[in-house]
Amino acid sequence: MKFIRGIGVSPGIAMGRALPYAGRSTSVPSYDITPAQIPLEKARFQEALQEAARELEELRARTHPQAGEVERQFLDSHILMLRDPELIERVQRELAEQKKNVEWALQEVITAITAKLDSSDDEYVRERSADFQDVYSRILSHLMKAQRVSLTSLAQDCVLVTHNLLPSDVISMDKRRVMGLASDSGSKTSHVAILARSFAIPAVLGLSEASRQIEEGDTVIVDGNQGVLIVSPDGATERQYQASREAWLKRELQLLSLSELHAETRDGKLIMLESNIEVPEETDSALAHGADGVGLFRSEFLYILPKRFPTEEEQLEAYTRVLQAMNPRSVTIRTLDLGGEKIIPGVSPGGESNPILGWRAVRFCISRPQIFKAQLRALLRASVHGNLKIMFPMISGIEELEATLKLLEEAKQELVARGQSFEEDIPVGIMIEVPSAAFTSDILARRASFFSIGTNDLIQYMIAVDRENERIAYLYEPFHPAVLRLLKTVVDNAHASGIPVGICGEMAADPYAAVVLLGLGLDEFSMSSIAIPETKRIIRSVTLAEAEDLVGTILGMKSFREIDRHVRSWMEERFEFIGSY
Repeated sequence: MKFIRGIGVSPGIAMGRALPYAGRSTSVPSYDITPAQIPLEKARFQEALQEAARELEELRARTHPQAGEVERQFLDSHILMLRDPELIERVQRELAEQKKNVEWALQEVITAITAKLDSSDDEYVRERSADFQDVYSRILSHLMKAQRVSLTSLAQDCVLVTHNLLPSDVISMDKRRVMGLASDSGSKTSHVAILARSFAIPAVLGLSEASRQIEEGDTVIVDGNQGVLIVSPDGATERQYQASREAWLKRELQLLSLSELHAETRDGKLIMLESNIEVPEETDSALAHGADGVGLFRSEFLYILPKRFPTEEEQLEAYTRVLQAMNPRSVTIRTLDLGGEKIIPGVSPGGESNPILGWRAVRFCISRPQIFKAQLRALLRASVHGNLKIMFPMISGIEELEATLKLLEEAKQELVARGQSFEEDIPVGIMIEVPSAAFTSDILARRASFFSIGTNDLIQYMIAVDRENERIAYLYEPFHPAVLRLLKTVVDNAHASGIPVGICGEMAADPYAAVVLLGLGLDEFSMSSIAIPETKRIIRSVTLAEAEDLVGTILGMKSFREIDRHVRSWMEERFEFIGSY
C-alpha cells in the first residue's frame, strides 16, 4: 500500500481499478530529405494541420452539454494554435534549414516552445505547455497516419492515471466511466483541474511520478478532499475509505436538502450566501447548492483561456448567460484582474520582479483604457438581462476608484452614442484587498455601492507573508488579531455609510470562521458552491448574539494561536460535524 500526496483540485472520493493512460505518444522518425522534397514535406504539414483542425471542429460540434462553452473555448484556442502563422513558419523554416522530415522538424519546434514555457516562474505559463503538447500530438498523429488512442468509449468504470492528461482528453473521454482522475502534473489552475470540477470528477494532480508506480488493474483511491492517492490499499484502508465515501455522499445529500432554505440565524439575522465562479457553466452548481446569487464571477477566465483579449461581443455573450441563468438572483462580476500569477503571454503584464505588487488589476486596466472599456461596455449591455453588480478589484485609494468610475461613465456615453441600451442604476462596488483601502474604507464607502473583502490578498499584504512560501506559510493566519481588527473596521465603516459588506476570499468557505464572520457583522459570504450548504447549516444553528459574544471575546485576545484555539474549541463543542470530513 502506498500513499502519494498531491494537490486535491476537485473534491470527493473515488475508488476503482486504475487505467494508466499514456496519451498519444509515439516514436518520431528522423531522416534526411533533398531540397526537391521540401515542398512535398510542407504540403504534408499543411494537410495534417487541416485534418487536425477538422477533427477539433467536429469535436467542438459534439461538446458535452454539461460543459458547453468551457469545452468550446478550449477547442477554439487549440484551433487558433493550429492556424498560428508563427508556428507554421518556424516548422517550415526548421525542415528547410535542417533538411529533415517534417515530423522531426515539428518535434524540434514544439520541444523548444514547451521547454521555454516549462522554465517560467509563472505557474499559468507553465500550465500552457500542455496545450502545445496536445496540439503537437494531434498534428503528429495525422502526419504519421497513426491510430489514435481514444477515451471516448470505455468498457468499464475506472480511475484514470496519467503523467500529463491533456485538456482534449478530458473533453472527449467517457465521463460516465471515469470515476476519478490522478495525474503526475497539473495544479488547481490547470485546464484539467477546471474541467474536473466542472464535471464533478474527484481529482488529485501534481503527483510527480505516481503513474510510474501504478499498473493497469491496480486498486486505487482518489481522495480529492485531502489531495491523496492511495495505491493497492489494504482491506482496512479500503473499508475506511468506502465508509468515508458513503459518509461524504450522505453528508452532501443532507446538506443539499438545505438548498431551499435561507441562511438565517435563530434570532432572525439573514445572511446572503453566494457562489464564487470562474465560468458560466458553474451557475448550475451554484443553484443546486442553494446560492443566493453569484458574489464573485472572475471575468479574467474569459481572457486567460483563449490566451487573447476577447471581443466585446464574446464577453457580452458570457455575461448574459450568467445573468440569465441566475435571474432574479444578483450576479457580481469582477472586472479584469490580470497580472500577478494570471498573465496572457505577450499581451498582459509579465516579467516583473514582484508581480503581486505590480502592474495588475485596475492598475493595468486604467493604463489600457480601450481594453477596459470594451469589458465595461459588455457588462453594461448585459445588465438588461438580469441583476448585475460590477466590482473593481485591488482598489488602493480614492484616486483609483474615481479613475475607474470615470472610465465607466465614458463607456456609458459610448453606448448612448451607439443607441444601445443598459440599466442606469447598476450597483458598483469594490474589493477591499489592500490595507490602504481597508484603512480608508470610510472614504471609499462614500463612492461605492458595496464592499467585498478579498481576504486572500488582504491577509497576505497585512501580515507580509507569502502563503505559497512553505517556510513561512504557517504565518498566514486569518485569525491574527490585526486581521480581525481590520475586518471589523471595514465592516463598521461600510455600515456607517449605509452600504453592505461581504467577503469573497477563502476565509468565507472555512467552517471554523463562519460564526466569527457573522459576529463581525458581514452581510454576505461568497465561496465555492460546494461550501455553501455547510456554512448555511452553521449559520442556521446559532444566534447573532452568540456570534457577537464570541467576537467580543476574541478581539480582546493577544495572539492568533490563542484566538485559533478558542474558536476551534467553541465550534467543536457545538458542531459535531466540524472537521469530520
